[in-house]
This record gives sequence, C-alpha cells and structure tokens, in this order.
Amino acid sequence: MEMIIMKRCGKCNAHFSWSKIYKSFWENYKPIKCNECDTIHGITIPSRLIFVSFTILPMLTFGYLLSPFSSNGLMTLGIAICIFIIGSLLAPFLVTYKQSL
Repeated sequence: MEMIIMKRCGKCNAHFSWSKIYKSFWENYKPIKCNECDTIHGITIPSRLIFVSFTILPMLTFGYLLSPFSSNGLMTLGIAICIFIIGSLLAPFLVTYKQSL
C-alpha cells in the first residue's frame, strides 16, 4: 500500500505537514515557511483552483442543482456544509507549492 506523501520544500526536501497546508488555505493562501531551511513557498494558481473545485463548487452544485431535499432547507444546508468540509480536508493532498523568489 502506497502512502500519500505531503508536499516538500523545493530547497531542502523537507515535508510540509497537512495541518500547515490546511491552515494556509484559511489564512488567504498564506505562504508556507519551511521549518528546516526557512524557505518560503507560495501556493500555485492551479492549486487555488483545485481548492475551490473541491470545496465551493461541489457545495454549490449540490445546494442549487442536485438537492433532493427541496422541502427541507436545513437538511440541504447541512449536507452542503458536510461536502464543503470533506472537500477542504482532502484538498491539502492535491495542491502544489513553489518556492517564492
């Protein structure tokens, strides 16, 4: 079984933790600083789109187009929020960072 490897520093090859990447999302895509060599890495534009496509788009698609619970708005909102949370928890495994100049 292959283990999912988190992103690494472009300079020293140290791993970035899932929590560091996740926290970066919620701080307006704040650049990540390597704990080993202090190199700064910024999220790439395609990775920002990945984050949005795993969080906002599925939530909105379910909420507006595919909602089977049209009579129960609270149920629809709850499921949409669950979709948002699951997407945001998976996104750190898919995004890429590049070394800032």
